[in-house]
Amino acid sequence: MRHSGRRRWSGPRNHRGYVLLKVDTVEDNTWASQPDAARRLGVSLARLGMLIANGRMTPAHNSAGRAGVTIVSVEAEETWRANATILAKIARLLKDTISWF
Repeated sequence: MRHSGRRRWSGPRNHRGYVLLKVDTVEDNTWASQPDAARRLGVSLARLGMLIANGRMTPAHNSAGRAGVTIVSVEAEETWRANATILAKIARLLKDTISWF
């Protein structure tokens, strides 16, 4: 039997949600789906997720609420990949790896 004066530690299940990442909603013409962005960059979806988590790509939702990234961040990543030296790429890989720990 439940004691009526007993304090509950958590609220009802339907009120326990939280947002891990603040994501803006952008116009459809400035948004790319994650699979499209990964294909355009020539990386896997997992690598795209790592780029988002490390702040290299800007996450966004389109008007329908689908997750993706901004076109500007895809273009910036394409430009960086085309112009970065091998040392810059190694340094970035090390920074991204260290930031996970």
